[in-house]
Amino acid sequence: MKLKVAILGGGSWGTIVASIVAKNSEATIWARKQETVDEINEHHTNQKYLPDAQLTRSLKAVNTIKEVVENADLIVMGIPSQNFREVLLQAKPHIRPWIPVVSLAKGLEISTKMRMTEIIEELLPGHTAGVLTGPNLAKEIHAGKAAAAVIAMVDDTIAERLQPVFSSGLFRVYTNRDVIGCELGGALKNIMAIATGMGDGANAGDNTRAALITRGLAELTRLGVAMGGKKSTFAGLAGMGDLVATCSSSKSRNHHVGYQLGQGKSLQQIIEEMNEVAEGVKTAKVVMELAKDYKVPMPISEEVYKVLYEGNTIQDAFLGLLQIEIGSEKEPG
Repeated sequence: MKLKVAILGGGSWGTIVASIVAKNSEATIWARKQETVDEINEHHTNQKYLPDAQLTRSLKAVNTIKEVVENADLIVMGIPSQNFREVLLQAKPHIRPWIPVVSLAKGLEISTKMRMTEIIEELLPGHTAGVLTGPNLAKEIHAGKAAAAVIAMVDDTIAERLQPVFSSGLFRVYTNRDVIGCELGGALKNIMAIATGMGDGANAGDNTRAALITRGLAELTRLGVAMGGKKSTFAGLAGMGDLVATCSSSKSRNHHVGYQLGQGKSLQQIIEEMNEVAEGVKTAKVVMELAKDYKVPMPISEEVYKVLYEGNTIQDAFLGLLQIEIGSEKEPG
């Protein structure tokens, strides 16, 4: 029997996941705007976020949360991290007991420093919480290009049951029990994508990008392990894989923010011109607090934070990194 899957969030990634799931299950997506709902139902498109992309015709859309979740066997949260709690609270009274909830968000809640699965566990005790993450640029996946993702859940049995729900053609989904590591990898790499974007925008060169990616991986691994993730996770799809894709692609929202900063635009101007959320901008605030809490050096993240929030220039950022004392590659710094 096919599962009934509710997807909350009509942005690019939520819509792509909904379109994939609709090939394998009975899928319904919730979007805030009635015009988005009508477009998906009548034309099988979402032009605002996915220009010219045709969605699976069986995908249904609604704009009432109760209607989408009340009979669902699985809830998928395609909501940005700073709105995640609000939407889940709206859905909570209508969600049936025990059904799993999977997050697509790659960020941390500013006010609490919580991961999305922690929010799920807080608001919906007894429900299995998981995350679908990895090097997943939405437009490439919808274009049918090969990609892989990870569904991370503590319960292997449920994760394996959900694998075929999210898999489709060249989109392969692996399982992982390290929810903390997978979730942090997705959140922390966005800051590194802003850093590499800044370098690309300032024409710093390929060598600089490679250095930022590799040192960035070491940096996010240190914090991720300190917070309870497994080191091996950060060498996999949710860590290195997602980092490389996000730091190298012009399709990445966070790389785009960094690139525009490197070109001399202000953060306010960049955000106003975007129609989607770049999670790394707000996650940078949380990461600086977490670095202090766990006493983990995060030099790249710190320089990105200073550019975003303290008025530093791109030149200040690179000068700051160059002034760090050189040590062993195996040591922090």
